[in-house]
Amino acid sequence: MSSTATQPSESQLSNALARNRLGVAAVVFFVMSAAAPLTVVAGVVPTGLAVTGLTGISIAFIAVALVLAIFSVGYVAMARHISNAGAFYAYVSRGLGRPVGVGASWVALLAYNMFQVASYGGFGAIAQPLFVDWFGLDAPWWAFGLVAWALVAILGVRDVAVNGKVLATLLVAEIALTVVFSIAEILSDGFHASSAPVDVSQLTGAGAGALLVMAITGFVGFEQSVVFSEESRDPKRTVPRATYIAIALIAVIYAFASWAMISAAGGDVVARAGAEGPELFFNLASGPLGSIALHLGHILFLTSLIAAMISFHNIISRYMFSLGREGVLPRLFGRTVPGTGAPKNGSLAQSAVGLIVIVAYAVAGWDPLVQLFFWGGTGGGLGVLLLITLTAFAVIGYFARNPEGEDVMHRVVAPVVGAVLLIVVSYLALDNIATLLGVEPGSKPAIVVPSSFGVVLILGIIWGLFLKSSRPQVYAGIGLGASSATTTGGGGFAAALNEANDPYAGGHR
Repeated sequence: MSSTATQPSESQLSNALARNRLGVAAVVFFVMSAAAPLTVVAGVVPTGLAVTGLTGISIAFIAVALVLAIFSVGYVAMARHISNAGAFYAYVSRGLGRPVGVGASWVALLAYNMFQVASYGGFGAIAQPLFVDWFGLDAPWWAFGLVAWALVAILGVRDVAVNGKVLATLLVAEIALTVVFSIAEILSDGFHASSAPVDVSQLTGAGAGALLVMAITGFVGFEQSVVFSEESRDPKRTVPRATYIAIALIAVIYAFASWAMISAAGGDVVARAGAEGPELFFNLASGPLGSIALHLGHILFLTSLIAAMISFHNIISRYMFSLGREGVLPRLFGRTVPGTGAPKNGSLAQSAVGLIVIVAYAVAGWDPLVQLFFWGGTGGGLGVLLLITLTAFAVIGYFARNPEGEDVMHRVVAPVVGAVLLIVVSYLALDNIATLLGVEPGSKPAIVVPSSFGVVLILGIIWGLFLKSSRPQVYAGIGLGASSATTTGGGGFAAALNEANDPYAGGHR
């Protein structure tokens, strides 16, 4: 029986992700690529200035980083006990019960797919006028979206280490440009050091909720270090280090670049942000650096979106792999490419979703920038925020039943404080959803976007309860990852129950 659990046969090798492929640096590259630093600095920050009229975006980034760091204390502590590519899904399953975990997995798939497909719209809409200017090539936005889609689809079935190298190259160039442009803005003629970006009072005034939520959207992806735990070298060290490093780097880059931009733009920064949008960051740097800076900035702005696409594609395919491996989704999604360990079918499914969305928007003539990139990114950010909040309570629930191996700070104090803070931020997000989407309160987008996550959560819970009554063996393996009942023999299932070591392992909940 034990050999069945610990020594998989050849036929089972296609059910496992590649082991020992990623170190701390590689995981940080995946996490920060999903966060897309240049896209946030050049896109989210000007949008936040224009929508809220508040200039305290730097302090908002710092505040959000502190909240997420507190949450991560319990989050990465739980990662020392659970190694599962399903991340939120696995944690919620083990902390709040399997049905809620299944619901969380469906919310995760919706939220991350919203981010992924939104990137195709943003890439196409931004690339279209640039290629006309650069090469005289006047192609529709969806043609550029399809080129990016094909690149991501190909990389999605390659070795995760290959994806990591691509992301490393793109991310280093992206961060370097962001820092250089920020320094150039400090050296510009109109620069005057401003205290407004770090004014703490703006975190409590009118519109502060929208400001905080826009800030937290810039961190989406930090939580995905856990997704790569099964492919990491020494995950008990790699995951915590990568998580904290990513949060710190993101906060420093965002806060510094935002401060430089606002200080260089001066008193009319809000008006300029509304008029110039993403061009504001590049225009301010073009004075000291020359017009070449505009072109270089635009190129890396596009590669920033590509890096985010690659990262989110890898995240989604691994979620689907985890769910397929455990039988929550069809088993075919729990297959990997022999040799590379890439979750092939999950990757192909995500590529199919992306293609369908691009074609649908092209045929319907919908706006790829506002109705796909902006709405999709904002909606996805809200979904991930709600998932993080739910996971914070799952961490509390898990350590309440499994206190061994962690001190009171990791299993009680930090998780409780983090959960309370995230509840506040989630409330502010829902209360400011119309402002975040740029629509009227009570309009269809303001209702549909947040409601969709509630509907998906409920449907997922119902599916989990169905599995409990009709497929008890599948239900008992939910959230157990590689230890789940992925084979038909009883030995692997029994070993899974023994390894679980929590009240849910017996399938009574």
